[in-house]
Amino acid sequence: MLHPVELVLSLLAVAVGLGIAARRVGVPYPILLVVGGLLLGLQPWLPPVRLDPQLVLLLFLPPLLYAAAFQTEWADFRKYLRPILLLAVGLVLFTTAVVAAVAHHLIGLPWPVAVALGAIVSPPDAVAAVAVTRRLRVPPMVVTLLEGESLVNDASALVVLRVAVVAAAGTFSVADAGAQFVAVSLGGVAIGLAGGWLAIRLHNWLDRRDLADSKLTITITLLTPFAVYLPAEHLHVSGVLAAVAAGLYVGTRCEDVFTPVLYDEARAVWEWIEFLLNSLIFILIGFALRPVLDGLSDGYDPLDLLGYAAAVSAAVIAARLVWMYPGAYVPRWLDRVLFGVPTPYPPPRAVFVVGWTGMRGVVSLAAALALPDIGGKPFPHRDLIQFLTFWVIFATLVGQGLTLPWVIRGLGVGGPAVAPGDEGPHDLEDRR
Repeated sequence: MLHPVELVLSLLAVAVGLGIAARRVGVPYPILLVVGGLLLGLQPWLPPVRLDPQLVLLLFLPPLLYAAAFQTEWADFRKYLRPILLLAVGLVLFTTAVVAAVAHHLIGLPWPVAVALGAIVSPPDAVAAVAVTRRLRVPPMVVTLLEGESLVNDASALVVLRVAVVAAAGTFSVADAGAQFVAVSLGGVAIGLAGGWLAIRLHNWLDRRDLADSKLTITITLLTPFAVYLPAEHLHVSGVLAAVAAGLYVGTRCEDVFTPVLYDEARAVWEWIEFLLNSLIFILIGFALRPVLDGLSDGYDPLDLLGYAAAVSAAVIAARLVWMYPGAYVPRWLDRVLFGVPTPYPPPRAVFVVGWTGMRGVVSLAAALALPDIGGKPFPHRDLIQFLTFWVIFATLVGQGLTLPWVIRGLGVGGPAVAPGDEGPHDLEDRR
């Protein structure tokens, strides 16, 4: 049995090897890491690797979200706030409803359990999507919207999941659920902004007292996401939104705090941290299938399982594509009818490409693995939910990730330009 330290070092070595192979064959590294982890994890001579969901949510999620928010241009985020919220909240709720309906009517899951499954698989993963699109000729605005969407959609999905877990325990109220959603979201944002403000004040104080050096300052930046995430979670509000709000706040003021030399040093450290965490988490996603298979009861027929996985994956992909068109055209139609603003309509082909970038990742897997016990018993159908979640991740990340270049080339959508005044990922110019 490998010691945990030996296991981490071994996984890092495997991740480096797969990363090199991915660069050589021209495949986005998350795809090869997941596939490689899956193939290795199924080998009988290797010990099973069990992914601790609390470790993932605590160790991986805060710094990755903080880093993504820090690098997000606040002006762009604010400008595209409407489409970001339509995707991060509206699409999450729509996907949850579609998947829940499929899981209830096709698989026979109780409604609270079906809603929990829908919430788990509803949020796309920004790390996966950006890593897949980075090498492609995708307009930068697509990447901006994917990042902005993912900064908020994790919180939306996790709040819906909390409500579903409460409903599965036998207590549910629409009014209470709505109030909880608002309170959890606003509480997380408030803690994040307060933490970001304190972080800036601390950096300024150290600088005025001539007490700061690069190592100390960079260490403070590494601690900041945890310093807001943990209090938020202890207060039962959104730690995800706390990390995002802190990252946006500090990111907009970094030029007032960091010198160019210090900024370059901190950026190098953060890029290494992001690579380390991303490499580990994607390969662990592949390794996660074996424990999930071991946990499945003998009451499931293999063909039924494959059918369930295909149906839920298709529902996830279809829900995003269906949502994209009303999300692209209805707001612009309302602009014209209500305000007389002739906002141009985007090409349908561009809307389809944006809809094809809904790759799922670590948040979905961690949420499925972290399903709590209810009344001293495991969450109903927990093993099936974990199995279906893994295959949704695999289908969207590998299937959509590998076919995205063909979709872009086939539809002729690409290039960096966005028409002036456009407002979202749907506002892509149809150019070569």
